[in-house]
Amino acid sequence: MYKNMLHQRFLLIFFIIFNIQVFGQNNFDKFFISATLRFDYNHSGDFNSEYFFPVQLKKEPFWGGTKTKLIDEFNYGEYRIMIYDSTSNELIYSKGFSSLFYEWKTTIDAKNETKSFYETQIIPFPKQTILLELQTRNKKDSFNISLKKYINPNSKFIISENPKNYNTIKLHYSGNSAEMVDIVFIPDGYTKDELKKLRDDMNRFSGYLFNSSPYKENKAQFNIWTVEAISEESGTDLPDEEVWKNTVVNSSFSTFDSERYLMTYDIKTLRDIAANVPYDQIYIIVNSKKYGGGAIYNYYNCCSADNELSEFVFIHEFGHGFAGLADEYYDSQVSFEDFFSPDIEPWSPNLTTLKNFDTKWKNMMEINTSIPTVTDNKNYNIIGVYEGGGYVAKGVYRPFINCTMHTAIVDGFCPVCKKAILKMIDFYAK
Repeated sequence: MYKNMLHQRFLLIFFIIFNIQVFGQNNFDKFFISATLRFDYNHSGDFNSEYFFPVQLKKEPFWGGTKTKLIDEFNYGEYRIMIYDSTSNELIYSKGFSSLFYEWKTTIDAKNETKSFYETQIIPFPKQTILLELQTRNKKDSFNISLKKYINPNSKFIISENPKNYNTIKLHYSGNSAEMVDIVFIPDGYTKDELKKLRDDMNRFSGYLFNSSPYKENKAQFNIWTVEAISEESGTDLPDEEVWKNTVVNSSFSTFDSERYLMTYDIKTLRDIAANVPYDQIYIIVNSKKYGGGAIYNYYNCCSADNELSEFVFIHEFGHGFAGLADEYYDSQVSFEDFFSPDIEPWSPNLTTLKNFDTKWKNMMEINTSIPTVTDNKNYNIIGVYEGGGYVAKGVYRPFINCTMHTAIVDGFCPVCKKAILKMIDFYAK
């Protein structure tokens, strides 16, 4: 009797999962084809305002994303892209993201000047006319519509040129991109004479991912590619040293005048190169020994190749870009001011302001754990609510005393961060 009940329950769960996947795939096939529509725009404004101005539409040959989970279930990011079928007004695709513009907006410079950033978003290529909306999270933690655009996929103004042809390599391949997390490594600052180093470095970083939990336990859910884009000069820009290099994606240290913040403003070129393979995440590997990196959720990831802490930086930054994890440290020099509002709950899964803690890791804590939790040795391995995180010492709380999102440790994600990463892997991979 008991065995029959277990068998029936297993069959019920199997059929529910199977039907969800079949429905999702059928919905994809109804509305989309296996290619990418890239929407490029300028994101402009200052501390108090922001505007979006369309630039171009481009068709790219691959779609690397899931085909069964088309609607974002995380509510992460400062922005989201929403795609509606223009006939039925049905929401057929959505995705949250953040941007370099938003980070600049929290710096002191944004209070004194206006700036514009080139940005792009990608969606599966539609079969029929869609309504695209870009929405912005407001100070009340809801979203406002910032841009609306109807797009006819048959428009003659959608650029359909093939991407510049680079050699591509499968560093780690587990299967169909629609059922995997696909990461593309883009090298920057490697010359044609450094091709062997480029390949060795890309292989090394592929291995770094699977040195840390929960990635190593889910190795079979990932594909990792590299596009062998060659630079004219070796290295990267070092503005503090007045060093400038001609590199393929124009990476640079000292983003927002933070010396170790290594990023690029040239996301147009970055996307053009990445289009050679199917991908969910872009990771720029920069040919430099200097400590640094950066990442923005569903935007891109970046780190230097040859620093003694490069493995830590690589895995830490991917926590931002892939899983939406926030920085848990509070004693470091950064350019941001009031990055997390004390009046609302942060969207990142590993920080809280206690405004709506029930939506965070409260159910993972032992029942008698105090809120806030004292930071001392007896609580070192206890999930709690420890003050200090998100670049400030007071008012923002993290779940663990130590974690890869807090300190320079490899394979050190706390249980809360691991759970968030696993949820994201499960979203992209069957």
